[in-house]
Amino acid sequence: MAQARVKARTAGGESAFAIGASPARAESRAWGRFGVFAECLLTGVWIAVASLGLVTWPAAFAAGARHLRRRLAHEGGGLREFVADFRVAVRGGWAVGLAGWGVVAAVGVDVQAARAGIPGGPVVGAIGVCALIGAFVAVLRAAAGWTPGAGWWALLAGAGRRTVLDPAGSFLVVGGLAVVAASAWFAAPLAVPVLGAVAAAAVAVEERYRHR
Repeated sequence: MAQARVKARTAGGESAFAIGASPARAESRAWGRFGVFAECLLTGVWIAVASLGLVTWPAAFAAGARHLRRRLAHEGGGLREFVADFRVAVRGGWAVGLAGWGVVAAVGVDVQAARAGIPGGPVVGAIGVCALIGAFVAVLRAAAGWTPGAGWWALLAGAGRRTVLDPAGSFLVVGGLAVVAASAWFAAPLAVPVLGAVAAAAVAVEERYRHR
């Protein structure tokens, strides 16, 4: 009987300890997630500033994605490392950015043709818009896997295949782009920090594909 009481007290103490520890662990996890979210928003500001060169946006996303990967791996890093990565990424990334704006211009012509009532214009315009979205997703997925020394065109070739073979991941990145567009429509400044969430989504998609 005495042993049963001791066991009951011990079990009660252990369960009380577990109950008392659980909120602390939950709070720690919550703060950790909030810290990651805040880091994404800060990274979005860095990406926006680095993209002011117009053709530098792929390099900006590559540096931002690498910064987030370091943070998630608890490897530290900050603005200085972001700038260093950006300087390396922009050496080949500017050509990708220029090609991206060329695609935007071509799709703009298709859309204008569709509005002008040219036969087959709506179909061509829809195909052009889909191709533009796919191209942006491929660039973002390539940027998410960028490392110093990696060739941009090789990264794009692999990212293009993954964009087609992993539609679920690609739709997740498209969702991130949609959030940016919605934020810009609601209030343009909100789109700036959300860019970091797009970079984080691309990183998560690439990690998910790599561990499939």
